[in-house]
Amino acid sequence: MTSGKDRETILRDVLDRWKAGIDAHRPQQIAALFTEDSIFQGLRLYTVGRTGVAAYYDSQPPGLTAAYRILETAAPADGLVLGYLAVDFSFTDRPTLNVYLSVLVKRTEEGWRIGHYQVSRL
Repeated sequence: MTSGKDRETILRDVLDRWKAGIDAHRPQQIAALFTEDSIFQGLRLYTVGRTGVAAYYDSQPPGLTAAYRILETAAPADGLVLGYLAVDFSFTDRPTLNVYLSVLVKRTEEGWRIGHYQVSRL
């Protein structure tokens, strides 16, 4: 099993690239971090696969940035890391949106990729 420190390192590697893609408004770069069959639930209807992820982030306003904090991690099985995060999405023209995010990343031939992503305003 993966230790807590290793789980956090794996999550940070993926999520730092996710954040960089959001901050630079690069939807294809973000989508590449997801598996081909990923289930993605932003604050709108859910989608499956990279095409939907790219479309979701392409529709976000320029200037959007993300800041995250890892709150919890778990390793439900070998090659899987679950993360629960607090995320602040900042905009240039409206108040910051504070949400919670659950991600399940899995080891693939391409490296670690997000297989499940779900946001909550909880």
